[in-house]
Amino acid sequence: MAKSLYSYKWQQARAAYLTEYPLCVHHEAKGDIVVATVVDHKIPHRGDLVLFWKRSNWQSLCKLCHDSWKQRLEKTGNVVGCDTKGIPIDPNHHWNHTK
Repeated sequence: MAKSLYSYKWQQARAAYLTEYPLCVHHEAKGDIVVATVVDHKIPHRGDLVLFWKRSNWQSLCKLCHDSWKQRLEKTGNVVGCDTKGIPIDPNHHWNHTK
């Protein structure tokens, strides 16, 4: 079913979204400028057509971000990476629960 979702209609919507939001949101949040090439579903749609087409569930990502940390987040629930002080950015990481 997922393959049929990524039709010509999706390709048109994807292109329009990337024109409107051309930068990778993950890099942009860190102050870097990287061109996005993927429209990612923030919450995996798992075939749900309403969630699939909900633009507020879309975000622009570069291919590296989509294929690395985002895929890991979806599979494990863990946010990968550290801040500039070396502290894990995952709020559920045990280092972020010390008193």
